[in-house]
Amino acid sequence: MIRSIVAAATVTLSLAGGLWAQDAPTVMPLWADGAPGATGDKDADKPTLTLWPAPADKATGAAVVICPGGGYGHLAVGHEGKDVAAWLNSFGVSGYMLKYRIAPYKHPIPLGDAQRAVRIVRANAEKWKIDPARIGILGFSAGGHLASSAATHFDAGQADAADPIDRASCRPDFAVFVYPVITMGSFTHGGSRNNLLGKNPDQALVDLMSNEKQVTAQTPPTFLAHTGDDRAVPVENSLAFWAACRAAKVPVELHVFESGPHGFGLGKADKPYAAWPKLCEEWMRGRKLLEKK
Repeated sequence: MIRSIVAAATVTLSLAGGLWAQDAPTVMPLWADGAPGATGDKDADKPTLTLWPAPADKATGAAVVICPGGGYGHLAVGHEGKDVAAWLNSFGVSGYMLKYRIAPYKHPIPLGDAQRAVRIVRANAEKWKIDPARIGILGFSAGGHLASSAATHFDAGQADAADPIDRASCRPDFAVFVYPVITMGSFTHGGSRNNLLGKNPDQALVDLMSNEKQVTAQTPPTFLAHTGDDRAVPVENSLAFWAACRAAKVPVELHVFESGPHGFGLGKADKPYAAWPKLCEEWMRGRKLLEKK
């Protein structure tokens, strides 16, 4: 365990710095002609994808759409976005950070943004040298809810769509959730629920967006990490998704660390929960997601 913590800390500290030395990343709109459902023309009305391709000498062909957290009220694009892309790049995975729409936007707008992001990466797989069968999604906190929504609410694309991006599937091939909001029920994070569904949502909507209730055999393999005493988002969220995956026979790995705060990102070097990035990398490697084609 100590070796894992040190390795994770080394990746975090040495390569997060390397990220800033790269050229400015490409930022692209999810929809060139304006996002569906947009209520204005400000930056907050324009969802984007920021591209950090893996270094050519390390690139495996795997890619991950990154969903920063923030309670559906803001986006933690630093320690849950840019730093995560640097970590992914360090072992050959391209990172694509999603800036999705948040409150006052409500469901289904954020989910539509996440689905579009996965479609964009898959539709550009050849151009970006990505394997279209190794596109994952990763989310923290409320971003974990969004990522788990994308992993349980997806379609195969519309074959006759005028927009070629809409022809691509939005199903992630694997998923990673770190201290995620999963349920909209009794163990939810109140701020996330209110921002996404409103203060008095219909029970049917609560059930629909309680993603532990939406797991099926088609849900992609999933990795989860949480701390047992998280005071903002109870560990029961991850436990519920793990149990649902087990029941549906979906491959799933869960790491619950005894103690730690909410919102730790990649983790501090001297803390046990800093082991999760290395554990996740090894999980990806074990699932043969990091093999160069």
